[in-house]
Amino acid sequence: MNYFIHTYGCQMNVHDSEKIAGILEEMGYVVCDSVEKADIAVFNTCCIRETAEKKIYGHLGAIKKLKRQNPRLITVVCGCMSQQEGVAEKIKTSYPFVDVVLGTGNLNLLKQAVLDAQKKKKFCNVDFLRYREEDFLQARTSYPNAWVNINYGCNNFCTYCIVPYVRGRERSRPLTDVMAEVEKLLADGYKEITLLGQNVNSYGHDLDGNVSFATLLNEIGKLSGKFRLRFMTSHPKDLSEDVIDAIAAYPNVCNNIHLPVQSGSTEILRKMNRRYTRDDYFALIDRIRAKLPDVGITTDIMVGFPEETEQDFEDTLDLVRHVKFSSAFCFVYSRRKGTPAYSMEQIPYEVKKERITRLIACQNEVTKQISQTMLKKVYEVLVEGENFRYDQTMCGRTESGRLVNFKCDPSLIGQFVNVKIDRATSATLWGSIVTEDK
Repeated sequence: MNYFIHTYGCQMNVHDSEKIAGILEEMGYVVCDSVEKADIAVFNTCCIRETAEKKIYGHLGAIKKLKRQNPRLITVVCGCMSQQEGVAEKIKTSYPFVDVVLGTGNLNLLKQAVLDAQKKKKFCNVDFLRYREEDFLQARTSYPNAWVNINYGCNNFCTYCIVPYVRGRERSRPLTDVMAEVEKLLADGYKEITLLGQNVNSYGHDLDGNVSFATLLNEIGKLSGKFRLRFMTSHPKDLSEDVIDAIAAYPNVCNNIHLPVQSGSTEILRKMNRRYTRDDYFALIDRIRAKLPDVGITTDIMVGFPEETEQDFEDTLDLVRHVKFSSAFCFVYSRRKGTPAYSMEQIPYEVKKERITRLIACQNEVTKQISQTMLKKVYEVLVEGENFRYDQTMCGRTESGRLVNFKCDPSLIGQFVNVKIDRATSATLWGSIVTEDK
């Protein structure tokens, strides 16, 4: 019996899919490489943008034909999209061939749901049951990297964002549980740990004992052995001085911070309910770089938020030029029903399209400039695996988060190597491994 998981969206969903895989493998299913070969097909969904939802519904529609060809095929829809109000009911009525619908907080029900589906019984439950990580035997798929959830949900309620409504309020895992998982991963040979949360640096506010995100970084930083620690995603209003100090104090904590700014306009930030200003963000960047001069700062930037003026957008371009992000995920605002921004005055599509083109060009120029400063320098890189875009090419990241392509034997996957940057094509870096003999 084969299973296939189609994962949409963020790293949190990727990690959720590892939990789903663990449940299915414990039940005797074996992973396959296409939905056509599967006996159970899982769609782990995202709803952060409308385009993601449309794509998911399109893929679900294609399942109907496969279901006719293979009546034993079990179809599961889970994740953020199914957690939205009214969506589970829509799937039940418009896609009756879907056997199981689960939300974001009850993946622990998957085994029972599949057992019911094997008996031709439908299963639909999108209640927040708040499972524990320890409830799962996880089938990790990203060696030498490993994801570790430290908190779930979000309390920020940015006016454009659906996440608090589909992931629930913030809740932190106990410090001892997180540490036990990290220590086991390191003992199992994983070389890079990424701490995950919708807002990782608010970790601990709901725990007893004065536990904070800085506490967690310090505890992991004290662990012995050669490994890297990353985290995402951070909210600028919660990135405290003690977090910066922890990054500076421990070599294993990477000098790489993902710090979504969303907009360079104070007025738009206010309308987004981000709770910081343009000047606040600049001041935070200055504090980070004062203690971490080689830090790589990445970000998320949105264009076309309701009521965004040309001057607001110019403020964003100006911020990008001055902060000099090593990379940025640039995207167009997507109207999400149920959020406050849904009812605001919307920006015409043509304006959004023109602005996103200009923003990407601006960031590409900044990334190109940074890439040029890296030429002929040597960086320590963790060999992560093959870059399938290029023939016989491996890839890995520098401590600051820049992806580098190079040639080496696959046996080096999971090892740290020194790579000299030979050339750069805009955002792409190419290098060669430097040995001690050389």
